[in-house]
Amino acid sequence: MPHPASTTARMTQAGLNLIGQALSIYDRDLRLAVCNRMYAQMFDLPAPLTRPGVSFEETIRFLVDRGEYGPAADPDAMVAQRVAQARAFEPHYLERRRPNGMVISVEGSPLPEGGWVTVYTDITAIKTQERLLRARSEVLSDQLLARAEELSQANRQLAAANAALEEARVEATEMAERIRLTTEMLPAHIARLDRDRRYTFSNRRLAAVFPGAHAEIVGLTMEDALGSGPYATVAPHLDAAFAGEAPVFEMTHEPSGRRIRVSFTPETTGGEVTGVFALSMDVTEEAQARAALSQAAGRQVAAQLTSGMAHDFANLLTVILGMGDRLRGMDLPPRAREAVDAIALAATRGGTLIDQISGLSGPRDLVPRAVDLRAFLAQTATLAGASLPAEIAIRTRVHGLEEPVLLDPDALRDAILNLVLNARDAIGDGPGAITLTARPHRGTWLEIEVRDTGPGFSEAALTRGAEPFFTEKGEDGTGLGLSMVYDVVKLAGGRTRLANAKGGGALVSLRLPLRAPPPGLPPTMVLLVEDAIHIREAVRDRLVAAGHTVLEAGGVAEAESLLDLDGLGLVLTDIMLRTERTGLDLARAAAARNLPVALMTSLPSDAPLYREAAAGWPLLRKPFSVEKLSAVLA
Repeated sequence: MPHPASTTARMTQAGLNLIGQALSIYDRDLRLAVCNRMYAQMFDLPAPLTRPGVSFEETIRFLVDRGEYGPAADPDAMVAQRVAQARAFEPHYLERRRPNGMVISVEGSPLPEGGWVTVYTDITAIKTQERLLRARSEVLSDQLLARAEELSQANRQLAAANAALEEARVEATEMAERIRLTTEMLPAHIARLDRDRRYTFSNRRLAAVFPGAHAEIVGLTMEDALGSGPYATVAPHLDAAFAGEAPVFEMTHEPSGRRIRVSFTPETTGGEVTGVFALSMDVTEEAQARAALSQAAGRQVAAQLTSGMAHDFANLLTVILGMGDRLRGMDLPPRAREAVDAIALAATRGGTLIDQISGLSGPRDLVPRAVDLRAFLAQTATLAGASLPAEIAIRTRVHGLEEPVLLDPDALRDAILNLVLNARDAIGDGPGAITLTARPHRGTWLEIEVRDTGPGFSEAALTRGAEPFFTEKGEDGTGLGLSMVYDVVKLAGGRTRLANAKGGGALVSLRLPLRAPPPGLPPTMVLLVEDAIHIREAVRDRLVAAGHTVLEAGGVAEAESLLDLDGLGLVLTDIMLRTERTGLDLARAAAARNLPVALMTSLPSDAPLYREAAAGWPLLRKPFSVEKLSAVLA
């Protein structure tokens, strides 16, 4: 069934073609918007000069070169003069004789939104009659009356035609303006292509969908507008559309890394495809979310473990992190400070491992937060350096990325450490280097590369590297390292690529969504509720170091007596307390007073209290940093 818009356009064009006068409408950019068949016939114009989008200057140059306006001593000057007159268009009426003897009247009127409409009328017969009347008026009195009657009738017909033409012009102009405004407001590119793959219509949104493409594309071929690379991807689908199909597909725009959905709808006339309508939309964020959702839904439970040991170990790590913060506040020698930093990194990674153990009974959740890439890669290199022999150097490079980015540093650190250990095994005993590089890609992706100077990937590894349990290390390998890396990156909505670098060595690229973090938690008064004194002290010290004021309570009853204090900005409570009432009871009491609440715990994700807490409030696993607390609250 033909599209209503295309049906209306064809009916309008058919109506204009029935008018016995030539008509042309140019837009404010001096490009042809529409013309009728009489316009082409009257001036004997070639087909390219009657297509929408052709410039006024091209048409004038053709007419000047052909002598339409008489001899031209300087054609360029004559063309420039007429283009300048068009840019300062004013209403006018004139009559002129063409080189072929035809006399035409030219009536032009400007349009409210810019541009103009011009009507050309062949008045040769009328002028001939006027000359005859003047030359033979003394002997043609009877003929004069007859000719006058004919002239009067012609004038009446002309007036009727002008009225119909004016009505058609107004309706066509209003309809074209409505269509233009509507299409230019859409967050997508809408266009039409003819059989030559040239654009005959565009809502000027191509550059917003395909970065780097032309904005003004009417008259261009699709290959000229998109470039040869993207067009090569699109061309087979466009061929299918001209064959009568209606393909819908997604493609990656390699220059920008964006994901774009394109649909083609053929336009048919008399059973023949005469053009194709194109709709293109940027679906990058949708594709990222879809990939992350698919990965999360596809992960299955490997086992269910009891969490008693994990709970106690998480509490111990919380104390270790708190003591580390105290040590960093002391005046320590450089080597001791490095040791404290290494202890903090190891304890943080231990907490991540506890999260993974506790999360075996359910899907893994990433916890993105603000991360300084330079500090992150430096810390990762420090942590990885302990596992590398002295003959292997590890370097970090960060291009741009001055501001923090939003990602899960714990999951990403595990992925990078896996890749570093694989690189170490590939390099072997000889000297070598591992380079960690981070850079933005087109403002859409964060690209992190791990490159080594080893022998590179085999063909089998390039093909099957992501498969679980695939390994080329024999009995020494588990085959889970690269699989885990793929899992983490896909869960974040990104993708992983394996390649061999130019000059030798393996190259693994992790491409993650590049997003700015939300504002962090501003300094506020925090009510901290924890029944274990040593854990409460460790968490308190971290909050104070971050600029917060801390009130402490060991149970629900004590905490409830503090909920009405002025200036209280957050209630941070453990779920499990050594009282009859739990942290959930306190959370409900605080929520009734419109106070923000965050819960902390070491319970497994399948515990009933954990599930109830996660359904209503931000939830942090012990141990956690203040940055992670800020990220969860944001």
